Amino acid sequence: MPQIAHSEQPRTNPLDVVERIASVNDWSFERAGDDEITMLVGGKWSDYQVSFTWMHDIEALHLACAFDIKVPERRRGEVQQLIALVNEQMWVGHFDLWTQDGMVMFRHALVLAGGVEATPMQCQAMLSSALESCEGYFPAFQFVVWAGKAARPALDAAMFATSGEA
Repeated sequence: MPQIAHSEQPRTNPLDVVERIASVNDWSFERAGDDEITMLVGGKWSDYQVSFTWMHDIEALHLACAFDIKVPERRRGEVQQLIALVNEQMWVGHFDLWTQDGMVMFRHALVLAGGVEATPMQCQAMLSSALESCEGYFPAFQFVVWAGKAARPALDAAMFATSGEA
Protein backbone atom coordinates (compact mmCIF):
# COMPACT_ATOMS: atom_id res chain seq x y z
CA MET A 1 0.00 0.00 0.00
CA PRO A 2 1.54 3.36 -0.97
CA GLN A 3 2.29 5.91 1.68
CA ILE A 4 0.58 9.26 1.30
CA ALA A 5 2.72 12.23 2.24
CA HIS A 6 1.17 15.14 4.08
CA SER A 7 2.61 18.42 5.25
CA GLU A 8 3.53 18.94 8.87
CA GLN A 9 2.23 22.47 9.22
CA PRO A 10 1.67 23.74 12.74
CA ARG A 11 -1.96 23.80 13.72
CA THR A 12 -4.09 24.75 16.66
CA ASN A 13 -4.74 21.82 18.96
CA PRO A 14 -8.45 20.99 18.54
CA LEU A 15 -8.65 20.24 22.25
CA ASP A 16 -8.14 23.96 22.91
CA VAL A 17 -11.44 24.52 21.09
CA VAL A 18 -13.14 21.82 23.16
CA GLU A 19 -11.73 23.27 26.39
CA ARG A 20 -13.25 26.67 25.55
CA ILE A 21 -16.65 25.00 24.99
CA ALA A 22 -16.41 23.29 28.39
CA SER A 23 -15.42 26.56 30.08
CA VAL A 24 -18.24 28.56 28.51
CA ASN A 25 -20.75 25.94 29.68
CA ASP A 26 -19.25 25.74 33.20
CA TRP A 27 -18.67 21.99 32.86
CA SER A 28 -15.98 20.48 35.01
CA PHE A 29 -13.13 19.18 32.89
CA GLU A 30 -9.66 17.77 33.17
CA ARG A 31 -6.96 18.11 30.56
CA ALA A 32 -4.77 15.00 30.63
CA GLY A 33 -1.92 16.36 28.53
CA ASP A 34 -2.01 17.73 25.01
CA ASP A 35 -3.98 14.85 23.54
CA GLU A 36 -6.98 14.33 25.85
CA ILE A 37 -9.67 16.26 27.69
CA THR A 38 -12.45 14.74 29.78
CA MET A 39 -15.53 16.60 30.96
CA LEU A 40 -18.63 15.82 32.98
CA VAL A 41 -21.94 16.97 31.48
CA GLY A 42 -25.23 16.67 33.37
CA GLY A 43 -28.20 15.36 31.41
CA LYS A 44 -31.85 14.55 32.01
CA TRP A 45 -31.25 10.83 32.60
CA SER A 46 -27.62 10.64 33.65
CA ASP A 47 -24.33 12.47 33.95
CA TYR A 48 -22.22 11.91 30.86
CA GLN A 49 -18.48 11.52 30.88
CA VAL A 50 -17.27 12.93 27.60
CA SER A 51 -13.68 12.41 26.45
CA PHE A 52 -12.12 14.02 23.42
CA THR A 53 -8.82 12.59 22.20
CA TRP A 54 -6.65 14.22 19.55
CA MET A 55 -5.09 11.44 17.49
CA HIS A 56 -2.30 13.33 15.78
CA ASP A 57 -1.03 10.33 13.78
CA ILE A 58 -4.33 9.90 11.95
CA GLU A 59 -5.39 13.55 12.22
CA ALA A 60 -8.69 12.80 13.91
CA LEU A 61 -10.52 14.18 16.91
CA HIS A 62 -12.20 11.26 18.67
CA LEU A 63 -15.16 11.66 21.01
CA ALA A 64 -16.31 9.02 23.49
CA CYS A 65 -19.37 9.62 25.65
CA ALA A 66 -20.19 7.16 28.42
CA PHE A 67 -23.09 7.10 30.81
CA ASP A 68 -23.57 5.46 34.16
CA ILE A 69 -24.83 2.02 33.26
CA LYS A 70 -22.92 -1.19 33.80
CA VAL A 71 -24.28 -4.05 31.76
CA PRO A 72 -24.25 -7.34 33.68
CA GLU A 73 -22.92 -10.37 31.82
CA ARG A 74 -26.39 -11.93 31.58
CA ARG A 75 -27.82 -8.88 29.70
CA ARG A 76 -24.92 -8.23 27.30
CA GLY A 77 -26.35 -10.24 24.41
CA GLU A 78 -29.60 -8.30 24.52
CA VAL A 79 -27.73 -4.99 24.85
CA GLN A 80 -25.69 -5.93 21.76
CA GLN A 81 -28.97 -6.51 19.91
CA LEU A 82 -30.24 -3.12 21.09
CA ILE A 83 -27.01 -1.43 19.96
CA ALA A 84 -27.42 -2.99 16.50
CA LEU A 85 -30.99 -1.67 16.27
CA VAL A 86 -29.98 1.78 17.48
CA ASN A 87 -26.94 2.03 15.20
CA GLU A 88 -29.16 1.27 12.17
CA GLN A 89 -30.92 4.56 12.92
CA MET A 90 -27.77 6.63 13.42
CA TRP A 91 -26.43 8.90 10.69
CA VAL A 92 -23.46 10.14 12.68
CA GLY A 93 -21.54 8.27 15.37
CA HIS A 94 -22.38 4.90 16.88
CA PHE A 95 -22.81 3.06 20.17
CA ASP A 96 -20.46 0.34 21.41
CA LEU A 97 -20.45 -2.05 24.33
CA TRP A 98 -17.05 -2.35 25.95
CA THR A 99 -17.29 -5.98 27.00
CA GLN A 100 -14.33 -5.85 29.39
CA ASP A 101 -16.16 -3.55 31.80
CA GLY A 102 -19.75 -3.69 30.53
CA MET A 103 -19.90 -0.01 29.64
CA VAL A 104 -22.07 1.46 26.89
CA MET A 105 -20.43 4.29 24.98
CA PHE A 106 -21.27 6.62 22.11
CA ARG A 107 -18.33 7.25 19.76
CA HIS A 108 -17.66 9.59 16.90
CA ALA A 109 -14.63 11.09 15.15
CA LEU A 110 -13.89 14.21 13.18
CA VAL A 111 -11.21 13.78 10.54
CA LEU A 112 -9.02 16.87 10.19
CA ALA A 113 -6.65 15.64 7.49
CA GLY A 114 -4.27 17.94 5.71
CA GLY A 115 -3.96 20.53 8.44
CA VAL A 116 -7.66 21.39 8.63
CA GLU A 117 -8.46 23.29 11.83
CA ALA A 118 -11.34 22.25 14.09
CA THR A 119 -13.93 24.99 14.48
CA PRO A 120 -16.04 25.64 17.57
CA MET A 121 -19.14 24.86 15.48
CA GLN A 122 -17.75 21.42 14.44
CA CYS A 123 -16.78 20.51 18.01
CA GLN A 124 -20.12 21.72 19.36
CA ALA A 125 -21.95 19.69 16.71
CA MET A 126 -20.01 16.55 17.69
CA LEU A 127 -20.78 17.12 21.35
CA SER A 128 -24.45 17.89 20.71
CA SER A 129 -24.81 14.77 18.60
CA ALA A 130 -23.30 12.64 21.36
CA LEU A 131 -25.42 14.11 24.14
CA GLU A 132 -28.65 14.00 22.13
CA SER A 133 -28.01 10.37 21.16
CA CYS A 134 -27.22 9.35 24.73
CA GLU A 135 -30.24 11.22 26.13
CA GLY A 136 -32.51 9.77 23.45
CA TYR A 137 -31.48 6.14 23.82
CA PHE A 138 -30.63 5.99 27.53
CA PRO A 139 -34.16 4.82 28.49
CA ALA A 140 -33.93 1.92 26.02
CA PHE A 141 -30.67 0.78 27.60
CA GLN A 142 -32.27 1.07 31.04
CA PHE A 143 -35.27 -1.01 29.91
CA VAL A 144 -32.98 -3.79 28.67
CA VAL A 145 -30.50 -3.77 31.56
CA TRP A 146 -32.71 -3.13 34.58
CA ALA A 147 -36.25 -4.03 33.45
CA GLY A 148 -35.18 -7.17 31.56
CA LYS A 149 -36.97 -6.19 28.34
CA ALA A 150 -35.98 -7.48 24.93
CA ALA A 151 -34.19 -5.05 22.61
CA ARG A 152 -37.02 -4.24 20.15
CA PRO A 153 -39.76 -3.57 22.76
CA ALA A 154 -37.29 -1.52 24.82
CA LEU A 155 -36.39 0.62 21.81
CA ASP A 156 -40.05 1.03 20.83
CA ALA A 157 -40.99 2.09 24.38
CA ALA A 158 -38.10 4.56 24.60
CA MET A 159 -38.95 6.11 21.22
CA PHE A 160 -42.66 6.43 22.00
CA ALA A 161 -43.46 10.12 21.72
CA THR A 162 -46.38 11.68 23.54
CA SER A 163 -48.14 14.80 22.43
CA GLY A 164 -49.85 17.40 24.56
CA GLU A 165 -49.76 17.78 28.32
CA ALA A 166 -51.51 15.94 31.11
